[in-house]
Amino acid sequence: MEGLVKGLLNVALGNDENERDNQDRDERSRSSWAQVVTGEQEDDGVNSDSRTGYNRQDERYGRNEESRPHMMPQKGYQRNEDERRDNVNQSCWNQKEGEGNSEGWETVQKKPTKRHQQVKMDSWNNYKKPLDEQDYSNEVEYGVDMEPSEEELSDLSKACNKLWELDLNRLVPGKDYQIECGEGKKVYNKDDMAEGCLFSWLNDDVFNKPSYSRFCSLLDNYNPNQGVKENVTPEEKREQTAFIEEISRTAPIKYLHKYLSLKGIISGDYEEFKRMLTRLWFDLYSRGGTSASSSAFEHVFVGEIKERGEKEVSGFHNWLQFYLEEAKGNVDYQGYIFPRRRGEIPDSETQLLTIQFEWNGVLKSVSSSLIGVSPEFEVAIYTLCYFVGGEENHVEIGPYPVNIRCYRLGDSIGSAFPVAEC
Repeated sequence: MEGLVKGLLNVALGNDENERDNQDRDERSRSSWAQVVTGEQEDDGVNSDSRTGYNRQDERYGRNEESRPHMMPQKGYQRNEDERRDNVNQSCWNQKEGEGNSEGWETVQKKPTKRHQQVKMDSWNNYKKPLDEQDYSNEVEYGVDMEPSEEELSDLSKACNKLWELDLNRLVPGKDYQIECGEGKKVYNKDDMAEGCLFSWLNDDVFNKPSYSRFCSLLDNYNPNQGVKENVTPEEKREQTAFIEEISRTAPIKYLHKYLSLKGIISGDYEEFKRMLTRLWFDLYSRGGTSASSSAFEHVFVGEIKERGEKEVSGFHNWLQFYLEEAKGNVDYQGYIFPRRRGEIPDSETQLLTIQFEWNGVLKSVSSSLIGVSPEFEVAIYTLCYFVGGEENHVEIGPYPVNIRCYRLGDSIGSAFPVAEC
């Protein structure tokens, strides 16, 4: 009887529903805590693939847990609803827009780590085979477009722009890949201004392109620590020669050969030209006080970490290397550098970016890269500036006024990279 009276009083006073709500909240709290304790809850959006890739890199370079770069917390959850929706809609977030967890709670995540890119490496072992056992692309047909004009022979800027036009393998923003530039900053600003990754996605078909695939297979041949002597195996040498053979069948490299031979810089022998390119980009030289510790390819495209004094990233001007390292969790994109000219703010369509990032926990305060261009285009334009230009080469490529800086180290390319003029 006493329980019946108490129940009638709770109904009359509206307490029965409140008591059930309290019980539900207790159940939710216990459920959420159980997920944390048992490890069933996802770890800041980092999937097992990226953690596995991280461990492999750590093992190779001898890093410990404390040396990994840490992601900054996501701060967008305090913004209004429209901004929150925009933040959640980034493709490298694991949480879909408008979804909570199974208990109805809204998830607040840290800065997302991009999923590990499953790069197709099936053919990479074939690149180590004897050269006469490898398959290459068909030669691009030599046409009028690859014959340098008198105007191009007398004007480096026009020749560089012609290379841009001949880059048939250049990717299309929004179709082949997507970038999110995030917020801008000054060079001296060390705050992380990017809430997510630079690359939202890259079409898997990109890695089916022969020159892209061969280029990517070369990136893991180097120790990134400057001053450490490189050990190049016979298989890696074959990879290098095969890469040059592949790109020598493309329009930009054929134009480069014709241009340099007409200028009298090299002979017309195409086989000798290919051997010259191999030596120029892959022959080892001294950097950081150690012989045979660096090369033009390693510095410009792969990147190096200076160990003397305060650690810093040197080189590392290639977008494919950036994409793959970001996918592994080794690169932390921290925002673009404000352009000199006001109003020229980069967006997802921009293919010349000046950015700041950390690589393996070491800062690269300012770095410029051409996004979406092919490996053959970059080899061609930097080689052209090395032979025909000076340290600073003010040219136009497509819609971009750019200063191609090319520094010599003896008879080799010490460094080469683009600097946005605007």
